[in-house]
Amino acid sequence: MNAFLRSLTPDQQVGALFLIVFGVLVLVSVTAFLLTFRSREDAHDEAWHEALRDFRRLLGTSWFMVTVFWIGWAAGETVATVLFASIAFLALREFITLSPTRRADHRSLVLAFFVVLPVQFWLAATRHFDLFTVFIPVYVFLALPLASALGGDTQRFLERNAKLQWGIVVCVYGMSHVPALMLLDFGQGNGGSGAFLVFFLVFVVQTCMVVQHLLARRLRRPPSIPEVSKSFNWASWALGMGVGGMLGAALAFVTPFKPGQAAAMAVIACAAGSLGHLVMKALKRDRGVPAWGHRPSITGANGLLDRVDALCFAAPIFFHSVRWYFGV
Repeated sequence: MNAFLRSLTPDQQVGALFLIVFGVLVLVSVTAFLLTFRSREDAHDEAWHEALRDFRRLLGTSWFMVTVFWIGWAAGETVATVLFASIAFLALREFITLSPTRRADHRSLVLAFFVVLPVQFWLAATRHFDLFTVFIPVYVFLALPLASALGGDTQRFLERNAKLQWGIVVCVYGMSHVPALMLLDFGQGNGGSGAFLVFFLVFVVQTCMVVQHLLARRLRRPPSIPEVSKSFNWASWALGMGVGGMLGAALAFVTPFKPGQAAAMAVIACAAGSLGHLVMKALKRDRGVPAWGHRPSITGANGLLDRVDALCFAAPIFFHSVRWYFGV
C-alpha cells in the first residue's frame, strides 16, 4: 500500500486516502444500520440500543467532517478557505445565540462577524502567518471591550465581553487554523504536505474521539467528572490517546514526520481535541443545553459546533507545533 501511494502524485495520494476513508465509513455505517434491527428484549438490550444511537450520532459527525474536508481539498485553496470561514460564521452564531447579549454589544458583534472573521481568514489565505497568529489574541481582544464600552452599558460588562471573546477564540481563531495548515509552505519537494497534514489531523483526532466513546461504553466505569460529562473517564481517554498515537505512527508516510514524531504529533492533537471537547461540554452545562443545536430554529446551524469543537481546539495546537518543528 505504501509503495502504491508513493508512486502517485500528491493530489492522487490525498484522493486515494479519502477513498479509503469513505470506504471504511460506508462499511461501518451499513453495519451500524443493520444492528438497529436487533430486537429489544430486555433492559440490557435497550441500553445497548441507546449506546448504538450515540455511536451513530458520532459516526454522523465523522461523515460531516470527512465530507467537509474532501470538498475543501477538491475545490482548491480559495474555496476551502471560504468554506471553513462559513463554518466558523455558523458556529460563532450558534455560540452567541446561546449567550445572551445586550443592545450595547451590537457594535462588538458586528465587528466579530463582519470584520474579525473575514480578516482572520484573509490573513490565513494570504499566508501572513505572523499577524494571523496574534491578530485575535492581541488586537481583537483589546478592540472588542472598547467597542462595548462605547455603548455605555456597564451591566455585567466583564461577563459579556468574556463570552464574546471566548466564542471568537473557539469558533474563529480555532477553525481558521485548518485552512492555514493546508496552506503551509514546506519548500520544494513537499507539494501537498499541507493537505496531508489536514488529513492526518482530522483522521487521528476523530478516531481518538470514536475510540474513547466506544471504550467508555464498553468499560462502564464511573465518570471521572460527572458534573461535566456522564461518559468521560480517564481510563478510556488514555486508551483513546494510545490508539490515536499508534494511528499517527501508522500514517507517518503521509506526513513529513518520522513514525515516532508522527505519533507524538498525533498525541498532541488528540489531547487538545478531546480535552477541548470536554471544555465545550462544560460550557454547554453552564448554558443549560444538552447540545449547541438544542434550539435549531433559533441557531440555524443545528449542532454544528458539536461537530467541530474538538477540531477547533486541536487545529491551532497542531498548526503551531508543526510551524515550530519545521520553522515555516
